[in-house]
Amino acid sequence: MVKKYTNFLQFVSFLIAFLVWTPKIQAQCAGTDAQKIICDIENPVNQSISLFALLGGTPTPGGTWTDTNNLRGLNPATGMLNAQLISSGGTYQYTYTVTAAGCTVNKATVTLIIGAYSGIGTEATICNDRGEYNLFTVFNSAVMGPHSNGTWRDSAGQIVRSTFTVPKVQVKTTYNFTYTVPPVLECETAPLTSAVEVTVVRKPEAGTPSNKDLCGTTDLGPYTNFDLHDLLSGEDMGGRWSGPGITLPGDHSVNLQQLFNASGPGEYMYTYTVFAVPNQNICQNDVETVIITLEKRLDFTGAKLEVDSDICEDKITTASYTAKITQGPQMIPNGEYEVQYNITGPTVASATVKANFTNGVLVFPLNSNYFRQIGTFSVAVTSIIATAGKKLCTNIIGNLSDDLVISPLPRLDGAVLTTTPVCQNQPATVQISNASLLTNGNYRITYNLTGDNVVTGRTVNIAVSGGNANFVIPASLNVKSGSSAITITSITDITNPTPQCSNVANVKGNQGINPLPDGSTVVVQVENFCFGEPVLVNVSGLGNLTDVTLSYTLSGDNASVLQMVALAVANGKATFVIPQELLLNTGASVIIARNLKNNTTLCDVNLNNVLDTFIINTIPNAPLSVSPQEFCKVERAVIANLTPRGAQYKWYSSATSTTPLASTYVLKSEQLYLRETSAANCTSAPTLVSVVVNDTPAPTLNSGGENFCGLKNPTIADLSKATNVSSTVAWYDAENNGNLLASTTVLKDKVTYYGFDLSTVTDCISDNYLGVTVSLFDCNPEEYTFFIPDGFSPNGDNVNDTFRIPDIEFLYPDYTLEIFNRYGNVMFKGNKNKPNWDGKNSEAAGFGDGIAPNGVYFYVVNFNKDNRRPQQGRLYLNR
Repeated sequence: MVKKYTNFLQFVSFLIAFLVWTPKIQAQCAGTDAQKIICDIENPVNQSISLFALLGGTPTPGGTWTDTNNLRGLNPATGMLNAQLISSGGTYQYTYTVTAAGCTVNKATVTLIIGAYSGIGTEATICNDRGEYNLFTVFNSAVMGPHSNGTWRDSAGQIVRSTFTVPKVQVKTTYNFTYTVPPVLECETAPLTSAVEVTVVRKPEAGTPSNKDLCGTTDLGPYTNFDLHDLLSGEDMGGRWSGPGITLPGDHSVNLQQLFNASGPGEYMYTYTVFAVPNQNICQNDVETVIITLEKRLDFTGAKLEVDSDICEDKITTASYTAKITQGPQMIPNGEYEVQYNITGPTVASATVKANFTNGVLVFPLNSNYFRQIGTFSVAVTSIIATAGKKLCTNIIGNLSDDLVISPLPRLDGAVLTTTPVCQNQPATVQISNASLLTNGNYRITYNLTGDNVVTGRTVNIAVSGGNANFVIPASLNVKSGSSAITITSITDITNPTPQCSNVANVKGNQGINPLPDGSTVVVQVENFCFGEPVLVNVSGLGNLTDVTLSYTLSGDNASVLQMVALAVANGKATFVIPQELLLNTGASVIIARNLKNNTTLCDVNLNNVLDTFIINTIPNAPLSVSPQEFCKVERAVIANLTPRGAQYKWYSSATSTTPLASTYVLKSEQLYLRETSAANCTSAPTLVSVVVNDTPAPTLNSGGENFCGLKNPTIADLSKATNVSSTVAWYDAENNGNLLASTTVLKDKVTYYGFDLSTVTDCISDNYLGVTVSLFDCNPEEYTFFIPDGFSPNGDNVNDTFRIPDIEFLYPDYTLEIFNRYGNVMFKGNKNKPNWDGKNSEAAGFGDGIAPNGVYFYVVNFNKDNRRPQQGRLYLNR
């Protein structure tokens, strides 16, 4: 802006400066000092000021200029100055130096005073992604930028930096700032201020992307309508997606299952574009890209692993091994795969190799160092994954394993042969033990027999487990009793078809053969028994045997399959009882001994014509079912009261009891058992008889049921109604042998009545009783008319001979009565136990014979009930 000398003070200041700085006129080469005040620094003319032209005197051209303040804009050779390049108002000095000879004064100074300039503020619109924005760029730079020594303030008046941190506004927002520079007094008296306006608009946001990795084979069920926006966060809606499966401008969902089915595994790229406001070059479109990776799961179900090959231990040092995987029903793509496998067995190891599937077959080597000892090595593939890809799918491996067997040479070194003596013509089992050098499995051995029985080159297969095995010498080779020597000469491992490893052997043992027992002297005898009793069998003729097993059968009225019983023999004899379940019928039966075994040697012989016949007698039938027998408890019934009766009948307390009950046994409710004994002294089975001894509970009295009002003349019927069994209770005047009272019997005070209940179901009277002592004083005075007589005539004619208050003892059982003569002397004191005054003085002496004369007397009645006040009155005695 253009500054003018607008007041007298400015003009005077200039004039003084001019007079002070104007040099004395003298000859000098650099000219004289000069001063210039520029208050309109924004004027374009100030872009090119000739300092040389400002010098006074006659300066000599060709000198050089220096800037005392070291600022921009000065050409030192020409003295031309662009004053608009000076960044703030103030005083600046420039020195002109001439180096020519003969100059009296070779330096002169030009002083410039530059007024303050706050610039021309404008408006600016920026995008909120600018980060920081220089507020000085908002000034109109076509004229001149403001001086830099000013201060920025926001709309609240707070000092701020010139670098504005652009906020991430969500809506268009305008910010106002002011820029103030300090005044230069030669040009202005107050600070200069300019205003700028910055409007921030929101940038389109495509969001923060994330990628999606899925196994296309297993993971896509929830992704048939997958919203691509799920892979962005903070994005503006309304943008446009592009990529596989996007057909319409507004689509943002894709069917990953359908995409995988149609296009298979791969990386699918989707781009989301949020467009800026059209025709506005403030913010740019925002674009983000997401990648969805879909991989295919490989199914090795049905694939086969073959490890080559099994060997005998003598080939360990030279053997090499490979494994081959052959694909199953699912085709496996050709390519490189990472195969992980485990080895378990004598060696435990894990390894990973890379190999190529080619036409459904993958072959990889197995390190022979893993197989350096005897045993079964299980090789199991645990994972097969293509080396290319992100390994998003867990491939189905299934049971992809095979065994590699390194078989030991079979050795019987240290083995022991153990035999158990057998009987003639029976097979013998030979136990092989301590064959610790043999692994579990099947073997073929060759053996010889020498001694009492001879055979050579006999072969047999054995199964070894834990160093133990056995084989059988056929019965046909044990025809002679005595002893045979056994020698195993060779052994071959036949557990696996290949290889079969063989070795020589030299293991020896002995086999004993026991003779058969002699059964020609055996006899069996059985006595006759009652049905159900233990049937004892006597066996004799057993010689010097001590422990035998006899096999037998039954025939006749009782028949059985073959039975076996172990017998302890003493002096050639033994006994046993035939099991009861074999003797279900009476009559004649035959026991037939079939076989005899010596339990010591386990040798047995069949018996011929060793038998006996015995009789099982019939026992009486159990008595017919007897109906429950009922009694009343008060009857005190005993066993003798039960039916049926007779010497053949006995009563028992349980089905297993053998002691009958005494005839005087007092019955109670219980289960008894009746048996009948026959003439043959056989006792029948028990018959269950129920004995029921009925009793009826004694009546119970209702609360307060013993209380009555004597004025109502209560009866036995009223007493019955006060119990829980009003219709069936019977009352007696004594607890034992009392008299039955009629229902109309009038109750008496303080008399005890005894109640028994009669059951209408059992017709039994209760064994216990209810005793009730009756009270007749439970009367309500309000229900009855109560009066006190006003006189009486004690003249002995039996009419009104005593003074008595009618019914008072029922209405007021605790009453008291006092009668006074006209002198206040007490003549009579009464209560319910002494209710009648006979006209005599019964309380005080000194009144002659005590006979009260005719006249008026006074009474006081104390009711002593319900807080009723005493009553006073008079009565007339007339004899």
